[in-house]
Amino acid sequence: MKYTTILSALFIYLLLTQIACKKDEPIDPNAPIVDLANLPYENLSDYNFFKGNLADLSPNDGVLPYDLNSPLFSNYSSKSRFIWMPEGKTANYTEPGVLDFPIGSVIIKTFYYNNDFNDESQGRQIMETRLLIRQDTAWQPASYLWNEAQTEAEFSVVGKQVEVEWKHYDGSTRNTLYIIPNKNECKGCHNVNNELLPIGPKVRNINKDYPYADGTMNQLQKWKDMGYLDDFPNFAPSVPVWNDPTSGSVAARARAYMDINCAHCHNADGPANNTGMFLDFYEMDETKLGICKPPIAAGQGSGGLEYAIVPGAPELSIMPFRMNSVELDVAMPELLRSVVDEEGVQLLRDWISSLPGDCE
Repeated sequence: MKYTTILSALFIYLLLTQIACKKDEPIDPNAPIVDLANLPYENLSDYNFFKGNLADLSPNDGVLPYDLNSPLFSNYSSKSRFIWMPEGKTANYTEPGVLDFPIGSVIIKTFYYNNDFNDESQGRQIMETRLLIRQDTAWQPASYLWNEAQTEAEFSVVGKQVEVEWKHYDGSTRNTLYIIPNKNECKGCHNVNNELLPIGPKVRNINKDYPYADGTMNQLQKWKDMGYLDDFPNFAPSVPVWNDPTSGSVAARARAYMDINCAHCHNADGPANNTGMFLDFYEMDETKLGICKPPIAAGQGSGGLEYAIVPGAPELSIMPFRMNSVELDVAMPELLRSVVDEEGVQLLRDWISSLPGDCE
């Protein structure tokens, strides 16, 4: 009896000692702070996603940078992307859609302009950081606008237009109004069956190498090693880099471009499903891709042209006509675009020129 009492006392002592030690452990300064019940925070820095100078976007522990094979065009802005998940939580592999992210995940995307597109050493202007936060029942957006001093980004729901200037790839000086969407406008693009969802992190778009601080490796493998992805098949799909001729044919790169820039609306469950044009990478029906397809409604949006795509004749095709415009009710994509993606339009023209046949 006495021996049992001593053992019990020893057990209680060890347990209390462990608890006391845990209380004395310092809080990890590199731990992001994401309390779903109290989001969004007032400032971007409140999340502790980045360490040091905030504008350097140097990720804290567990905040993983990533990139896309072919990104969405956003008025020529560049983007830094990161993903964070709660400890012990893992995304599930899905295809062809976006990965199935666990509750508490945060997708972090910062938009900026390099002052000189050919020389990153000339500095940059950060415009905004957008968060997509996987809450209990749905994804919620939160936008943070950077101040002029580039020291902090503050939460905003109202959106804004900011004048920006840069030296373009061809050496010319260009400028535009960069459009920061309000909270409601986010759903204009991130809309599947009237549910707000991410666009970029599909397997086919993140299946690529990335130069991490500890070495270059495939992103899917890195996510798995980090515990951020359950598993993936040996032959996971991948799309080309739209503006890299070595990554695929003109047709494949054009399809990759449409997949990220058009298909989030032009799909069977998207806001443009009534058009009958479905532009995701896997669509095989030529009519649904717009080839020899007349518009559902004539008007200035068609430019007086008869078909979305006329094989061999981009000058007779509605698609490049609308992509080459910023005019209201003509421009496509129609949201948050104030300049023409000249290189993207040229790729579509090259693809259409390569198509055989005609519409007669």
